[in-house]
Amino acid sequence: MEIITSILAGILFATAVYNLLQKQLLRIIIGTVLLTHGAHIFIFTMGKLKTGQPPVLTEGVTDYTDPLPQALILTSIVISFGVTSLLLVLSYRTAQENNTDNMEQLRGESNE
Repeated sequence: MEIITSILAGILFATAVYNLLQKQLLRIIIGTVLLTHGAHIFIFTMGKLKTGQPPVLTEGVTDYTDPLPQALILTSIVISFGVTSLLLVLSYRTAQENNTDNMEQLRGESNE
């Protein structure tokens, strides 16, 4: 199971980098979203996937799930949601002001 989630995290990282290198602002934002999702899955995988185990240590329980990766992922989800919202607002404002979402045109480079 950990191998499958590691491969999934790698695929998400690869598609995120591909989207981050695109010219349109929306694809760059999608790349950042995929990058954060890949990081979430990577952190989750590093916490050793144990299904059906309690997240806290109580009496009589010898095998439990580490709650730290879950707490880190929950915090990271909130932060990534805020960053995504900020990026969407900034890209919308940029597209409205400049009438384009092409990064080359926003940098002032000509396409001749």
